Amino acid sequence: MISSCQVDGEDANEAILSMVRDSRFSEQVRMVMVDGAALGGFNVVDVRELSANLGVPVLTISRDEPDLTSIRDALMAHFLDWERRFEIISRNRTRPVEVPDGRVFVTSEGIDEGEADAMVRRCIVRGCLPEPVRLAHLVATALVRGESHGRA
Repeated sequence: MISSCQVDGEDANEAILSMVRDSRFSEQVRMVMVDGAALGGFNVVDVRELSANLGVPVLTISRDEPDLTSIRDALMAHFLDWERRFEIISRNRTRPVEVPDGRVFVTSEGIDEGEADAMVRRCIVRGCLPEPVRLAHLVATALVRGESHGRA
């Protein structure tokens, strides 16, 4: 499934929600994993709201530990509604999860933390990112950069 949202907008949740709900696979979705707490710059994903609306657990996964002070400063400098965005980003506890090739940082909603961490580990095929996040990142990068491999 592919969707899009506004850079620095406020429609990340709606983009994910409509993508999942409008999919022919919607009844098969058991969990949503998102690459980081925001899409397209600072289009913040509200994992609590998204999990409640979809009825499935929602996780954010990032390679680097979020620097909440830097995030707050950047939000303050660029958004009138910085407090709302920062509250959404910081409301769920970010925790390190040890994986075979290092560690990732996870937030979760709608699932026990231990079970969420186990799912992150279970979904790793190579590297340190769960395969759904790794593949989504590769596809998004190819779409943004226009990378494709056609046959002659």
